[in-house]
Amino acid sequence: MKHPFFLGFFILLNLLFGQAFGQWWKQNLEDLPRKKGYIPGSFCFSDYLAGLKGKKVGLVVNHTASFRGTALTDTLISMNIKVTRIFAPEHGFRGKAEAGQYLSNGRDDKTGIEVVSLYGKNKKPSPDNLADLDVVLFDIQDVGARFYTYISTLKLVMEACAENGKELLVADRANPLGFCVAGPVLEMPHSSFVGVFPIPAVHGLTIGELAGMAKSKGWFNQADKLKMRVLKCKGYRHSDTIFPEKCPSPNLRTPLSILAYPSLCLFEGTGISVGRGTDFPFETFGYPDSAFGPFSYIPVQKTEGSSPPLFSGQTCYGFRLNFDSVQSCFDTRFIRLAYLRFPRKDLFFNSFFTKLAGNTRLQEEIQTGRFSKPDLSAYLRERKKFLLYP
Repeated sequence: MKHPFFLGFFILLNLLFGQAFGQWWKQNLEDLPRKKGYIPGSFCFSDYLAGLKGKKVGLVVNHTASFRGTALTDTLISMNIKVTRIFAPEHGFRGKAEAGQYLSNGRDDKTGIEVVSLYGKNKKPSPDNLADLDVVLFDIQDVGARFYTYISTLKLVMEACAENGKELLVADRANPLGFCVAGPVLEMPHSSFVGVFPIPAVHGLTIGELAGMAKSKGWFNQADKLKMRVLKCKGYRHSDTIFPEKCPSPNLRTPLSILAYPSLCLFEGTGISVGRGTDFPFETFGYPDSAFGPFSYIPVQKTEGSSPPLFSGQTCYGFRLNFDSVQSCFDTRFIRLAYLRFPRKDLFFNSFFTKLAGNTRLQEEIQTGRFSKPDLSAYLRERKKFLLYP
């Protein structure tokens, strides 16, 4: 998807909300106006609430399970739904933990409900975790990139529910990159927690559509046994770009960071900083060499208990993105530029890069300068079968 779409989206924002935004893409997600008529699936209560009455419910949620400032967990409790257990993904139930930070089990301070971490020693609900539950409700905001680990958690929750005979409700939400399909398809020998499904880097599906595709394709153990229902959201089309109300993770804070994330996340498999530890993560990339680029910044540890960011306390030099920089929802221009400027080519990549790319070919193409366009025709045909929205 090329740059004219994003320009069209900017015009659409002005039409929808009747005001000039200027540099809207730099605003915090919480400050953006919201599309009228859009309601996430978990807040369409008339579609499913009656089926939860009298049942013990497990919630796979984080801070993004909310709507217009109202948290789903608190709302369900106020409606006398018996929320028995909360399962928290990467970044935790409150969404404050940094990427990769170990999370332990505990209890939620506000509600007293048991919280089981799905991003620590165990990433999959155990039979004991599910034994006393009647139904599990999944509601986590995705951003449309294959390596965003919330969809890895979805896969493991689906598998656990299938293996233990538990009903699963997948509450759908708008995918801010749902208009786009791009990047290489994961080759399953390179699967990992940052890539569990054979889908492109930018998959173009909502979380509910992806769940339906994964079940139908048998992409997890005992998929045919899973009793699953998708709670559709209202007021969403794939041509929409509806950004989350809350930062889906600590380092995705602005529309620009979400638009650039699929491209810049590749740097996590290299020796290049993507601005973690700054006020503009995933809006920049750099390296501690003044010859590397014109923009400078110093990463610092922002959260107590988290790992220091790459090049913490060092001055990095590189490039700061803006709206005009993002010409595609998956763009290798940035990493190609960084590779050409990197002083030690043999130290540029690390082993994590292949997991993010989903193949070995992309690294080879960057090293040789010879690129091929991924053939997504087969995936696009299959994707069409599972779309729930126009």
